Amino acid sequence: MGKETSIIQLFPDTYREFFKEAVLRADHLNEIRLRAEKPVIVVLNGTEYFLTKTGAFTKEESAAEKIGQKGLDTILNHICNYSVYAYEDEIRQGFLTVQGGHRIGVAGQAIMRTEGEIKNMKYISFLNIRISHQILGAADCILPFLYDNDRIYNTLLISMPGVGKTTLLRDIVRQVSDGNRHAEGMTVGVVDERSELAGCFQGVAQNDLGIRTDVLDACPKALGMMMLLRSMAPKVIAVDEIGNRQDEEAIRQVTRCGVHILATIHGSGMEDLKNSAIGRNLLEERIFERYIVLEKAGNRQVKQTVYNKEFLKCFVC
Repeated sequence: MGKETSIIQLFPDTYREFFKEAVLRADHLNEIRLRAEKPVIVVLNGTEYFLTKTGAFTKEESAAEKIGQKGLDTILNHICNYSVYAYEDEIRQGFLTVQGGHRIGVAGQAIMRTEGEIKNMKYISFLNIRISHQILGAADCILPFLYDNDRIYNTLLISMPGVGKTTLLRDIVRQVSDGNRHAEGMTVGVVDERSELAGCFQGVAQNDLGIRTDVLDACPKALGMMMLLRSMAPKVIAVDEIGNRQDEEAIRQVTRCGVHILATIHGSGMEDLKNSAIGRNLLEERIFERYIVLEKAGNRQVKQTVYNKEFLKCFVC
């Protein structure tokens, strides 16, 4: 199924003409944001636009079309195959992953359990349709610096949100799994807590993570890393957006077992990493041997800087 088809099928027939112009630009489309009684917003190449009544792009808020709560309910019901109840587990996590690997963020009123966990969500009045983009070859430039002969370095990718660390990690995983000119393919275990790396739909990865990759979808990272160690015998484990002590300790256990780690973390650079508790610990223990800092470089370009375990810059792409 093509990207345009997978996106337009998210909408019921009554809305397909309205979103047609946006979907025709699927390769450049980042998000479609729907809020009850508010203007419809699309993000194209990182730039925000409103949609008019005819679905045309505009920068004028006064010309923007709004979708009411009833329309939002209709779209969500269609996405859930008219059985929202069947998607309760996904909705309480705040998102759905659909065919094509696209992710639908949802927000509304949370229904809480007595122990403080979210049981479900009602009065869903906000949808964020995040369009999946896989860039094959995104890791070509930095891949030679991630190997020591046929051994993959423990590698941490660092960037602010929206710069492309998940896209880069996805392609590193694919190439490590399939094999490349630097090394033969390796078994990779992916813990995809937020369903962004693989974009699994009904258990099937919608993104290409390689022929030797096993995915544990919608599972907390720390728990998932331990499960993969016990069950799938990976040579490499990959996780996106580490951020707490449990993740930190799981990474230690993974490396103690001789398994290599590929991970990402939020930050603007090495200084941010040094100033965060989890980052400082990982730096002091020299768990990671390669650090890749991603920064926006203008004109939608991204600069990739590779540091070694002594934190010395060794390559800029």
